[in-house]
Amino acid sequence: MPLDPQARMLLDQMQAMGSPPLHTLPVPEARQMMESMKALLGAGEPVHRVEDRAIPGPAGSIPARLYRPEGRSPLPLLVYFHGGGWVLGGLESHDNVCRSLANQAGCAVLAIDYRLAPEHRFPAAVDDCYAATAWAVANAATLGCDPKRVAVGGDSAGGNLTAVVSQLARDRGGPALRFQLLVYPATDAAYDTASYRENATGYFLEVDGMRWFYGLYLGDGDRSDPRASPLRTRDLRGLPPALVITAEFDPLRDEGEAYAARLREAGVPVTLHRYNGMIHGFFSMDSLLDQGKQSVAEAAAALRTALR
Repeated sequence: MPLDPQARMLLDQMQAMGSPPLHTLPVPEARQMMESMKALLGAGEPVHRVEDRAIPGPAGSIPARLYRPEGRSPLPLLVYFHGGGWVLGGLESHDNVCRSLANQAGCAVLAIDYRLAPEHRFPAAVDDCYAATAWAVANAATLGCDPKRVAVGGDSAGGNLTAVVSQLARDRGGPALRFQLLVYPATDAAYDTASYRENATGYFLEVDGMRWFYGLYLGDGDRSDPRASPLRTRDLRGLPPALVITAEFDPLRDEGEAYAARLREAGVPVTLHRYNGMIHGFFSMDSLLDQGKQSVAEAAAALRTALR
C-alpha cells in the first residue's frame, strides 16, 4: 500500500524543518532533539493521578512514573518500557501514550526509566526492566494494583525489552505475567530482513539509525544473545499471550512479524496487526496520526481483555 497521507505529511514537515537524522548527531544532541520532538505531540490527556516514584534496582534507584486512572483498587497493572533505541527517551518522551493507555485500558501504568546506553551498555537496560517488573509484582498492593493481573509492554527498543523480560520471567520462575504488548519490537540485531532493505531510508527510522543504536547499546557484545535478540531464543513455549503491532514502512516490520509467528508456532496465543501505510513511531504519535489513535485503542482493548 502507499504511504499513509498523514504519515507523508509528517515526514515532509520533518524534512522542511531541516533536522538532521538522529544517528548523525552526538548522543546529547540526539537526546535534546527527541525531547524537542515531543512538543509536536501536544499535552497528554488528564489522568486521575500521576506520581513519580523510585524503584530499587541492581545498580541503584530506577526512576518510574505511575499513572492511575479512575477506578477502584486494586487495578490491573501495565509495566511499560519506552522506545528510543536503548539510547534516547525516558519518562517524558512517552508520557502521552502512557496516559492514553491508562485511561483507555482502565489499568495503572508504571513507566520505567531504565539506564541508557552508551553510558550503561547491554545488559543494563534488561537488568533494570526485569528488576522493576519483579518489584512491581511483589509490591503491587502498595501501588493499589493486583499482582495477579500484570502485563508488560513497550515500543521499539521497549518492545525488545518486553520480549526479553517475558522470557526471563518464564525462565527464572517469575514474576507471573498475564500479557505482553509488543509494538514494532526490535527482535534480532541482524539487519537482514526484506523490510530492512525496502525501508532502509526515508521513513523516519533508518537502517543506519539501527546500526547506530545497536552499536551504542551492544558495543562488542554478542548480537545473538537472546537478551539482545529475543527472536534467537530456541524455545518460546510458555510465554504470556501477546499483541504484536507492526508498521508497513518500518525496517523492524519483518522481525516483529517473525517473532509473532514463532510465538504462534510455540502455542502462545498471539494477535498480529500490521498497520499499512504507517512508519516506525506511529504508536506514540497518536495525537498526530489517526492510525496511531487506532493502534493505542487496539492495545488498550487487548489489555482490558487480558487483565479483566
